[in-house]
Amino acid sequence: MLVGRRDCEGHTFVTNDDFTIGVEEEYQIIDPATRELLSRAHLILAAAQDSVGDSVQFEHYLSQIEIGTAIARSIAEVRSELTRLRREVIAAAERNGGRIAAAGTHPFSHWGAQEMTPKARYVEVAEDQAQLSREQLIFGCHVHIGISDRDSAIEVMNRSCPWLAVMLALAANSPYWLGTDTGYSSFRTEMWSRWPTAGTPHPFSSRADFDNLVLSLQSTGTISDGTKIYWDMRPSARFETIEFRVTDVCMTVDEAVMIAGLARGLARTCYDAAIAGEPSPQVRPELLRAAKWQAARYGLDGKLIDLDAMSSVPAVAMVEALLAYVRPALESYGEWDEVAALARGTVERGSGARRQREIFARNQRLEDVLDFVIAETARG
Repeated sequence: MLVGRRDCEGHTFVTNDDFTIGVEEEYQIIDPATRELLSRAHLILAAAQDSVGDSVQFEHYLSQIEIGTAIARSIAEVRSELTRLRREVIAAAERNGGRIAAAGTHPFSHWGAQEMTPKARYVEVAEDQAQLSREQLIFGCHVHIGISDRDSAIEVMNRSCPWLAVMLALAANSPYWLGTDTGYSSFRTEMWSRWPTAGTPHPFSSRADFDNLVLSLQSTGTISDGTKIYWDMRPSARFETIEFRVTDVCMTVDEAVMIAGLARGLARTCYDAAIAGEPSPQVRPELLRAAKWQAARYGLDGKLIDLDAMSSVPAVAMVEALLAYVRPALESYGEWDEVAALARGTVERGSGARRQREIFARNQRLEDVLDFVIAETARG
């Protein structure tokens, strides 16, 4: 049952800290000569932090680097922040002999050739997860939406999960792995799904229900703390946010803005539905898993599962269904026109995965794919 925030007359309200947006992106560091991954995060981080401070951080491998935007209150602010941070990280990489690429997997670099970042957190993960950690050469986008009420965050998560597959399809950007076309639009999703605390969470009855599960996972030695829960969506263990974690890192700023806008629109729509007392959708976890797999496999180039009608429909139909669902929320923020245009443009142009394949088809060179991704990553 939702515990909403109400004033003395019983009216629901939203604080200034609610429905803010923060975006984290994980990037590849590329050798411009070979297009292999390049372990220079320690050099690039030092150079980038001179201009952006702690907005840039290490990731699991030294061939990865992560940025995190400042808290934004509009997608215009998200766009400005992502453009600024990408520009500064790209400049820092170039000063240290590297390039930056935003794709969910590298097309051909091998995980065995990477140097792990020497931080206690990553050492602990490597010891716990063994081979899964060694193969963790993937790159995602995480969107934090501010929700100060802890029970409200759980309601939003419960109600958002049936729509996550559509967001994944829009952002699918990882077709290649170890020199092979995997047949998947988001192979990163399949690599990540092997982890014990990955996947789409089952519904929770309350925040206490969620907290009890976290305690049980800790007491059984499954995780050491709440930050080790890696679901497609989760309440943040550190911030008063709900975190969308389902998508690959987006190739372009436009696509990242699209995902951020959809995430906030979905979170606000689900919050309002809960406050209004609308019944929460009840979807079997097996069907949620099937919908996510379909999205990872085909992206926008096949059919997606309509979990309401229990049927397979063209991807464009599910994108339109998501847009219709979140439209009132997006209109309330004055962001409907931009987000709808970005989503429809992505359907027409093709996901990052399709565009990577189109580049490869020209000359059968994965190096050309990297050159294309590098150029698109830099395009503000």
